[in-house]
Amino acid sequence: MAKVLSNSCSHSASVTFSSLHNQRLCYSGTLNVLPSVCHFSKWAPKILARIQFRSHFELKSSNGCPLNAVSLQDEGSDANPQAEEPHFPELGEGDSTLSITVVGASGDLAKKKIFPALFALYYEDWLPENFVVFGYSRTKMNDEELRNMISRTLTCRIDKSENCEDKMAQFLKRCFYHSGQYNSEEHFLELDSKLKEKEGGRLSNRLFYLSIPPNIFVDVVRCASTKASSTSGWTRVIVEKPFGRDSESSNELTRSQAVPDRGPNIPELVENLSVLRFSNLVFEPLWSRNYIRNVQLIFSEDFGTEGRGGYFDNYGIIRDIMQNHLLQILALFAMETPVSLDAEDIRNEKVKVLRSMRPLQLKDVIVGQYKGHSKGGKSYPGYTDDPTVPKNSITPTFAAAALFINNARWDGVPFLMKAGKALHTRRAEIRVQFRHVPGNLYKRNFGTDLDKATNELVLRVQPDEAIYLKINNKVPGLG
Repeated sequence: MAKVLSNSCSHSASVTFSSLHNQRLCYSGTLNVLPSVCHFSKWAPKILARIQFRSHFELKSSNGCPLNAVSLQDEGSDANPQAEEPHFPELGEGDSTLSITVVGASGDLAKKKIFPALFALYYEDWLPENFVVFGYSRTKMNDEELRNMISRTLTCRIDKSENCEDKMAQFLKRCFYHSGQYNSEEHFLELDSKLKEKEGGRLSNRLFYLSIPPNIFVDVVRCASTKASSTSGWTRVIVEKPFGRDSESSNELTRSQAVPDRGPNIPELVENLSVLRFSNLVFEPLWSRNYIRNVQLIFSEDFGTEGRGGYFDNYGIIRDIMQNHLLQILALFAMETPVSLDAEDIRNEKVKVLRSMRPLQLKDVIVGQYKGHSKGGKSYPGYTDDPTVPKNSITPTFAAAALFINNARWDGVPFLMKAGKALHTRRAEIRVQFRHVPGNLYKRNFGTDLDKATNELVLRVQPDEAIYLKINNKVPGLG
């Protein structure tokens, strides 16, 4: 495993600050908004949320209806109270059905995140009465093999109700599979036939979740639009990050109109952070260079690529995690109080932070790649031992960077961003370390290591969600 230069670097978590955890979906136009398939936004009260979004982008499906694209890195703006509200049918109506197609179903993200999240929604009765889930990928597999694959990752993580096993069995009965190429209109036409068979002549709404690399977004959207879109209801697409490999490829995807303009995203972590900071008088005055010594944004996993090297090697840990998830969190952490919680107002404050950031210098960056090792009689392969990774690859699997914001609030405070794979533990968290007490009377008790006396505010996303504050206190007794 890669050796890490500080204790915090070796800590970890597998989270899509996409955990990313209550992600919202941003649609263009006025839409029935589905809860995120990654997280648990409630439909209250059993009626789809009424939200008005700005219209940025539209694809035409085969029936002439718009095929709207969604980015998991987005969040829509608040409802316009003067806008005309469409009718949102109550859940459980028997004359319509929802068909969810997970494109890239055999991939790591689908197995570990998407299917378990869909089951969590079903377990809590947040999916419509009539729905089916289709997996689509190039891997040859039948329905039963798909069910066996995803059943190993399903858990009742909300509570331990006795009907958990029954719910799993019922959910798996609604899961089906179709194998095909991502650029084949013929294979998507076959998928369309299977979808129609399961929809049973009801009004059908179709959602395509693209758990695939961005270089094939356009092909899939084209095929889904022309051959597998709904002929009676809406058809929408969710795209996963990363959105391109660099600025050029990102702009090319935008020009191709495969995905919409992307606005701010506020996962549950950020909502927790915003409430903690802006609604508690005790924290807001401390949120500056006067009291904060450094801020650490940590993401680490205790496993390697595990066969996903073909995808990961094209992007690396910086593009995969740091430039989207962690940079997003940094901007939201450091921003000034927005005028409102409207998405545009939050975006404006985030942009100010990003524009104030000092250009990153090479001396402030460390990159590494995990190597093979043995522990407890078991061998763990290195990154380049993965058969899907080129033997001469220099793609970083670990990176740490010190970022600085040149404004009045944060001047001189390092924001330490750390992300890596195959580290000692699995963890995702924000650690706010406060400055030492000037002239500390108890310095002798701590010796020369004042870090032992550092006050810390920790927001942990995984493995166990928590917010806690570390303070110095005397242990009861004579000592």
